[in-house]
Amino acid sequence: MKYFAFILVLWVCVSCKYIEVQSKDKENTNVVVASVYDAKLYKEDIEKILPKNISKSDSLIMVKGIINSWAKQQLLLQKAEENISEVNNNEINKLVKNYRESLFVNGYKERLIKQQLDTIISNEEITAYYKKNKDNFKLNEELVQYKYIFFGKKYLDKNDAIKKFKSTKEEDLESLEDQTINFKSYRLRDSTWVTVDELMLKIPPFRTEPRENLLKISKFIQKEDSLGVYLVAVDKVLKRNDIAPLSYITPQIKQLILHKRKLELIREIEKTLINDAIENKHFKEY
Repeated sequence: MKYFAFILVLWVCVSCKYIEVQSKDKENTNVVVASVYDAKLYKEDIEKILPKNISKSDSLIMVKGIINSWAKQQLLLQKAEENISEVNNNEINKLVKNYRESLFVNGYKERLIKQQLDTIISNEEITAYYKKNKDNFKLNEELVQYKYIFFGKKYLDKNDAIKKFKSTKEEDLESLEDQTINFKSYRLRDSTWVTVDELMLKIPPFRTEPRENLLKISKFIQKEDSLGVYLVAVDKVLKRNDIAPLSYITPQIKQLILHKRKLELIREIEKTLINDAIENKHFKEY
């Protein structure tokens, strides 16, 4: 019930903002359900925003809430207009004008950017950007590369799996890969860097493990819980303030390159507009 009441209040507040716009310039033939001074709330306004398939009892509650919220808004607006000074009113009009102009300009820019921005970024460009700005990509959290397997407690080849997991021989790794159908989950050749928090989230027993233990390169860590056995090997570790590896930072670099292109495109658009206006004598300086 409390959740429904919260949703109702939130919905009513949003609805009244919608009504404020829709109620203007209505034909007099529409049914008026409420009025405050010269402002009128029409039946059509309410019908447009009422959810479909709503029960009659809920509908009555919502309509009453809409009317009351609309009335409060209109009364506050009336009092504000009566008491605001001419200076403040001019300032508000100025702010509204500036905001309206900004919406138009930004909307136009975004449309041009969507049409003209080159979003294809080559690996060579990413690498070059990374090399040039390496010092800006220091880590603020630890990263690890690891492998692991997780199997149930009834798994018959437990000792063999542990032996091969600890081994550095390629044939033993291949043998484990052949057995993955028997594992509940695994990660054997994935070189993706992940945060220590992700590792702890992935493997439940590690959530209580001291963080420093997971930041040590180790060939074998074994943990068990009621679900089964977890074997983990931390292959590589990067500490805070180390330079982030390219593979980890690539998505961020792409966003930075796109942002730079966007700024350059906006500058070019603005420059073209100025030049065209001068050439066509639409812009003059006195």
